[in-house]
Order: sequence, then C-alpha cells, then structure tokens
Amino acid sequence: VQLQASGGGLVQPGGSLRLSCATSGITFSRAVMGWYRQAPGKQRELVASITSVGSSNYVDPVKGRFTISRDNTKNTVSLQMNSLKPEDTAVYYCNAKFPLALGDYWGKGTQVTVSS
Repeated sequence: VQLQASGGGLVQPGGSLRLSCATSGITFSRAVMGWYRQAPGKQRELVASITSVGSSNYVDPVKGRFTISRDNTKNTVSLQMNSLKPEDTAVYYCNAKFPLALGDYWGKGTQVTVSS
C-alpha cells in the first residue's frame, strides 16, 4: 500500500496550492479519503474528507477556501487550497480509511508553509 502526497511548498498569504495524493495497493473507489494536517506542537487534525460517492466534509476553518476531490479512475485525491493563511501552515497527510475497521492507511506528509 502506498499513498504519496505531493504539491506542498512555500506560499504567501492569500495564495493557493494544490495537494495531490497518488495511491496504490488499495481498492481506492471504496475508501473514504481524507486530508489531515499537523502543525508544530499540535495534534493531527482532519481537514477534509470525501466518501466513495463524492460526499465531502470540511472543518470550519477551511470551509469556503479548500476543496477536496477524487478521481476514482486515477486513484488520486486532491486538495485545492485557496486564500491560504499563516495558520494553515502544517504538514499535510493523505489518509485512506475503509469501513468496519478494514484498513486505515497513511502517506508521508507534505509541508505547507504560508508566510510572507
């Protein structure tokens, strides 16, 4: 199983980034895919998730700014992040979760830094 996140970097406040997560070794179309983040000194938190049928959820601080999407033909999930703020600075992780505790997989994170 591999989940490979990419697309992080340094961006100024108000800027945009698009994170992508390429997966292999899982039945992607059945997974609930999520993006989490962990800022220094803080616990990892869920940012956004999307079900196998495309229903998405967001935490309040990113609503209206972030958009999660998935491509079941390419086994990828993306996170479009607009109007970035310094408080969005964190390591972002891709997660694949299956129901009935059938699997919970993590990729290595990608650093997002929002700073002027």
